[in-house]
Amino acid sequence: MQSVPFANGDTMPQLGLGTWKADPGVVGAAVTEALRLGYRHIDCARIYGNEAEVGRALADAFRGGLKRDDVWITSKLWNDAHAPDDVRPALERTLADLGLDHLDLYLIHWPIAHKPGVTMPQTGEDYVHPDDLPLSTTWAAMETLVDAGLTRHIGVSNCSVPRLRALVDGARRAPEVNQIELHPYLQQPAMMAYCRQAGVHLTAYSPLGSSDRPAHLRGAAEPVLLQDPTVAAVATRHGATPAQVLLAWALRRGTSVIPKSVNPARLAQNLAAADLVLGDEDVAALAALDRQYRYVSGSFWVLPGGPHTLETLWGDA
Repeated sequence: MQSVPFANGDTMPQLGLGTWKADPGVVGAAVTEALRLGYRHIDCARIYGNEAEVGRALADAFRGGLKRDDVWITSKLWNDAHAPDDVRPALERTLADLGLDHLDLYLIHWPIAHKPGVTMPQTGEDYVHPDDLPLSTTWAAMETLVDAGLTRHIGVSNCSVPRLRALVDGARRAPEVNQIELHPYLQQPAMMAYCRQAGVHLTAYSPLGSSDRPAHLRGAAEPVLLQDPTVAAVATRHGATPAQVLLAWALRRGTSVIPKSVNPARLAQNLAAADLVLGDEDVAALAALDRQYRYVSGSFWVLPGGPHTLETLWGDA
């Protein structure tokens, strides 16, 4: 398995298991099977509502002989804990649920702050205005988590280029990762170029088009990435599945990628994508598919009277 190197010598396996939309009751078995197959990168978040079950699966694996240092574990700070005094308690809760004494990577899940106690905003008044709680203030609290040994690395998720640049330029510890939606329909070349220049790693979420996400997050008549004819043609040429082509494309770009599955056969197929080598012809064909289409549009954060718009959320990324 190829890995992404960090300045302190740590390495993050490029292909990991995502746990978004993996329901309690099945996610533990998926993590267990993934680790058995050879996955060594598990991506979590408090808002997914399944970290305690993931933690039990990890504990079983560690009791079975797997070493903690051999597994890269990421989690994320939810939007209701952006206040500086709330950041460390949020991580400590995640660590307790996962049964760990530290994470490998902790991310700010969204550059959006909710009022304390508001898990999902219903009105614009449920937000904390960015002027009252800038992302840089939350970031300063994230930096102290590394100082305390509670996480080895810190980063962000869903950050635009302008937001990321502001953090990189002003931080004591610059963000090391930005986890964003990336796939052939949303290739984000400006983000890729900036992160290469700034030394920020990119992790691709929803790499297969997230066809299993909740109905309220779906657009009308949205394109189905896994059914794209170009992707299918590349897959046929290599005797691979469309999902394997999409994952191999992400790996070739140098990003890490975190497909979610709870199906044992698909877990194995996804992992095997690390061995699929795409040719220049394949890459050129996939590059032509970019339509700047977001499956996770962020429109659910745009509420009447609230401080957020799609323009302020995504900027020029």
